[in-house]
Amino acid sequence: MSASPTLRQLLLRGCETLGAAANPDASPRLEGELLLAHCLDVDRAYLYAHADDLADPTAVACFDKLVQRRADGEPVAYLTGEQEFWSLPLRVTPSVLIPRPETELLVELALARLPGDQDIRVADIGTGSGAIALAIASERPRAEVHAVDVSADALAVARENARRLALGNVIFHPGSWCTPLAGDFDLVVSNPPYVRADDPHLGTGDLRFEPRAALTPGEDEYLAFRAIADGAAARLLPGGGLLFEHGFRQGEAVRSLLEEQGWKDVETFRDLAGLERVTAGRKPGDA
Repeated sequence: MSASPTLRQLLLRGCETLGAAANPDASPRLEGELLLAHCLDVDRAYLYAHADDLADPTAVACFDKLVQRRADGEPVAYLTGEQEFWSLPLRVTPSVLIPRPETELLVELALARLPGDQDIRVADIGTGSGAIALAIASERPRAEVHAVDVSADALAVARENARRLALGNVIFHPGSWCTPLAGDFDLVVSNPPYVRADDPHLGTGDLRFEPRAALTPGEDEYLAFRAIADGAAARLLPGGGLLFEHGFRQGEAVRSLLEEQGWKDVETFRDLAGLERVTAGRKPGDA
């Protein structure tokens, strides 16, 4: 019987497997550390402090299995069941999109429009894991944040995240777009499905494993933007704001869509890569 590998040896073996898989989304060293830390139920720093410890056979079996699944393309976040967003540890499952760093720009712009010393109402349309709603709720404890999703499975994940983070100022609604919302809101935010159904990127990388309905509205990539903008206009206070995340080639079209609907102060913001990522508008009237 061969001796158990050390954590260092096990990690190097996993990194070699991940590196040989030629997965365009892969970062072999980081992903290997995340998977091994998950199997050991420790943080990544532990792997360095205990690199010469022998790996438990159960951990070896867990790690080897997850490494192979990642080599076959499954996203690390689904394998570990967790993804960090806005420094919040979020539970994720294949029922929700994996929160991505570029979406933090949407949160930054939302917070810039939300005073911290007032009672305010915010809606997050298509909340998924709850990433956007929970990030806002964590930074604005006086806000009443409403999170909407048509998927019952996604809402279950978002509710569990709110419970784990002890964020009690979030209210969850099942339903389509703005339909379940009642009352007046100060801000509506959304990262809606915006990829055309025939976009070849849907068949590559992590996107292959993410919920299709959360990625694409079908042949009309702007369907969700129009529906949400129309619903938000009827629910926002005069001067209230609307923020959309969108694809980096969609800024001009989303600006035109909002201007045609009568939104004011329409502006698009770029992410850290310099790509157009979020477009904002304001409902006519005094704030």
